[in-house]
Amino acid sequence: MKHIIPYQHIVIVGTTGSGKSTIANQLAEIIGADNIELDALHWGQNWAGAKPEVFRERVEKAISSDVWVVAGNYHVVRDLIWSKAQVIIWLDYPFHIVFWRLLTRTIRRAVTQEELWNGNRETFWMHLKLWSQDSLFHWLFKTYWRRKYEYPILFSLPEYEHLHVLHFRSTTETEKWIKELQ
Repeated sequence: MKHIIPYQHIVIVGTTGSGKSTIANQLAEIIGADNIELDALHWGQNWAGAKPEVFRERVEKAISSDVWVVAGNYHVVRDLIWSKAQVIIWLDYPFHIVFWRLLTRTIRRAVTQEELWNGNRETFWMHLKLWSQDSLFHWLFKTYWRRKYEYPILFSLPEYEHLHVLHFRSTTETEKWIKELQ
């Protein structure tokens, strides 16, 4: 490890657009960990989602390393990841911050045609269809308030009592914590 912190198995959760992948990249770099992005393990070519058993197998293999940071919220693999994790970093930012981040990220990706996972690229039109399950804005509206309610309940379950939870409510809090690690 590049920097000594008390955690070797870290999970970053939060709603879409909260910055899970960005923080995971930074943290993995700081501590010399494998950076595991659940979206990369889930999405195949042409946005085809992996079957649950395939996805679980990919995740099990990815978290078999000694030091890792996982970014993502997929409930189908939560038991695998959270049971081995030591800490959960919950990015619980205000809605307007998350919405703005998602909007600017989506525009940037659509304009630059940034390749995401397995050749996939986002189009802005796909996300403008707010009624569609394919829209990340639809997903944000669907999950933002649910996660605020659901996560504290999940954190209190006996099977996850071993987890230390770092609950960041602002980007300033998160950035300060990251900076202290460097």
